[in-house]
Amino acid sequence: MIANERLRIIASLMRTTRDFDLAEDTLADAAERALHKWPDDGVPANPGAWLTTVATRRAVDLLRRSSLERRKIAEVHADNSASDADSLDDDRLRLIFVCCHPALALESRVALTLKVVAGLPTEAIARAFLVSEPTMSQRLLRAKQKIANAGIPYREPGPENLADRLDAVLSVVYLIFTDGYGSHASMLAEEALRLARLLAELMPRSDEVRCLVALLLLQHSRRFSRLVNGEPVTLELQDRSRWDADMVTEACKLLLQRPEHARGPYRLQAELAAAHATASTADATDWSTIVALYDELLGISASPIVQLNRAVAVGLCNGPTAGLAALEDIASHPRLVGQHLIPAVRGDLLARAGLVNEAVVALREAASLAKTDHERRALSRRARELEANR
Repeated sequence: MIANERLRIIASLMRTTRDFDLAEDTLADAAERALHKWPDDGVPANPGAWLTTVATRRAVDLLRRSSLERRKIAEVHADNSASDADSLDDDRLRLIFVCCHPALALESRVALTLKVVAGLPTEAIARAFLVSEPTMSQRLLRAKQKIANAGIPYREPGPENLADRLDAVLSVVYLIFTDGYGSHASMLAEEALRLARLLAELMPRSDEVRCLVALLLLQHSRRFSRLVNGEPVTLELQDRSRWDADMVTEACKLLLQRPEHARGPYRLQAELAAAHATASTADATDWSTIVALYDELLGISASPIVQLNRAVAVGLCNGPTAGLAALEDIASHPRLVGQHLIPAVRGDLLARAGLVNEAVVALREAASLAKTDHERRALSRRARELEANR
């Protein structure tokens, strides 16, 4: 029960105290009191309200004892007055926006969101990001101090700033998901999906929030088919019977709700993922729709990764020669030079064009540049298979 109510209680305490540590400490005190009282007195009718009241009284008592009382009360009054005028009125939403404030470094936003919003222990966050617990503790401490020292207000942004600030929030959630999805911490992917669902609950009119949920569902639906014997399997070769059909269905229903304005990047990415997820086989993929979606996405974000993925789609839609031409347009992009991605895609397209010797050379170059053992093994295996079959 405490876990379910935790975020709501922490957010309420933050509204009163403006102090992350004090909010967490007083909730811990209230939970300890509950463990002593409830077995004898019975669980109250509204346990969450009981915990909030006890924790708030404890926080106010501690504040009263400190020399900061007058300043804290003044801050509470000022910020409550401001937030009353805001269109979005939920303590949890305010807390998420504070944790993802652009004044914080991206890594600090991620860590603070996982700690304060998701409630993960510092040890788990440190393990997920492959750093020591003391290092993560210091990172969290610095983030909290920066919020306090910079006077970052405890309120969600006004309508004029909402789009930019929402982008930062969604970026953090998506970063948490991709970090967990791609490597070492699958629980992060689950946590990111939970955070995205919470955002959708708090901001039901936001198409981008809704589409982020859809995007995560579609990607997560393939979690059991992405690896075989610990080795990654490309989308084309995945066993589609192992994709989670319920997640795909839920995501597609979310996409049926049309946006009030122009389509944003998360909607376009979700529609791209849906085009793959709803194809019965790899050969049945609607590549012309996918190329069109990439073209539209490039109009919003000229990311080299988007251009790279578009080159792949062009190659599968219009033939490998067209794909290779699209690939060469971005081959010298500074963010891609020295990485394995360009030669890996070039090798695949050359193989599809029947140019086996050139494909093997490109794939071996890609393997030499790959950053992970999984990638190196997969690229080398593909090169060996081509050599064996020529």
